[in-house]
Parts: sequence; C-alpha cells; structure tokens
Amino acid sequence: MITIISGTGRPNSNTKKVANNYQAFLQELNIEANVLDLEWMHTTNRDDQFIAVEKKYLIPAEKFIIITPEYNGSIPGLFKLLIDISDIKNAWYNKKILLTGVSSGRAGNNRGMDNLTNIFNYLKAHTFYNKIPLSQIENELTEDGLLKNASTIQLVKKQLEDFINF
Repeated sequence: MITIISGTGRPNSNTKKVANNYQAFLQELNIEANVLDLEWMHTTNRDDQFIAVEKKYLIPAEKFIIITPEYNGSIPGLFKLLIDISDIKNAWYNKKILLTGVSSGRAGNNRGMDNLTNIFNYLKAHTFYNKIPLSQIENELTEDGLLKNASTIQLVKKQLEDFINF
C-alpha cells in the first residue's frame, strides 16, 4: 500500500492539490494510493482519532509519498508532530519514502526535503534519491488544481515510475 501525505493542515492547500495529482497519476498505472490530508489533525497526543488514522494510513503503508510545503525553510510543524507522536517503529522503520517539495518561492522546499531526509534516515526509513522541488507552485497548477506544465507532469510521472521499482 502507498500512502500519500499532504504535509500541511491548511485547507485547500496547493500541497493537497499536488498530492491529488500524484494519486491520479498512480491510478493511471493501476496502483491504488490513499491520500492522508492533515486537515483533521488537531491533537498533540496519541488520542483515539490519531491511533485510528495511524492504523489506516501509516502502519500498513509499505511506501510513502510525502508532499510538503516550505514553512520557514523547512517543513510544517504539524507534519513533524505527526511523525513525533506516531508509533515510530511500526509506522516508519524500513519504509520507502518519496519526497516532493512545494513552495511559492524558487527553491521548491529543497531545505525541507533535506531536513526530512535526515529525519527519515534517523528513523531507519529509505528515502528515494529523486526529490522534486516544485517551485512557484501557483504557476504549475490550473484553477482546478491540476498540474498544467507538460515538462512537470513528465518529470513527476518518471519519478513515480522509478519509485514504484524502488
């Protein structure tokens, strides 16, 4: 199972739109993937709701696709909290991780992806080498939230094909 994590809790975010594009591209390849949107997360504890989400999306996943926006040169605190309060061994150990950064600026959250790579190395997860920084994201999406640039679509589809074989 593949879980795609939209790494922010902001409603109607560009991050979620990109996550939905990744899910649609996987569906084209007949690969089922669930999107975990962090809009639901309003806890700092392992409450019943968190544990239910963890059992549905994190623990059974063999691979993760993480789409994360740039927040102050790194990742959203809410996403880091998800990692911190999860059952680390069952949720992350030996899992395969694909990272894509999203930003309005020109670096596409490269620093945040580097930070996440270090975190996942510490958690004994395997980060895929091909990390895509999607810069100036507002220029990459249609009003309906679809990726519109052919070169970006081709890049993402190639990233996914290679990740499937990882």
